[in-house]
Amino acid sequence: MARTPRMAQIEAMLADDPNDAFLRYGLAMEHASAGDDAECVTVLRDLIVRTAEAPYVPAFLQCGQALVRLDRTAEACEVLRAGIGAAARAGDTHAQGEMQGLLSSIE
Repeated sequence: MARTPRMAQIEAMLADDPNDAFLRYGLAMEHASAGDDAECVTVLRDLIVRTAEAPYVPAFLQCGQALVRLDRTAEACEVLRAGIGAAARAGDTHAQGEMQGLLSSIE
């Protein structure tokens, strides 16, 4: 897929601050919007690893959704289970419920 101008902007900002979770998440969402779910998953998995100490919870849900779109259900289940745990530890019951709902629908 072709890079969009917005992707280029975000990548330039990431060059200055490679650990900015919000920017990485935004880059992943740009890839999803462009129809490149595979690259979206790659960016989100990287974000999940980078934020392991303080998980960026929305990354798990979006990664799970992109994996479902790619028909990679087993991987989606794995990511969602990890995300449910991360959301529970963070006290984010809304995200936890969303991920549980998606997980239930694909298991």
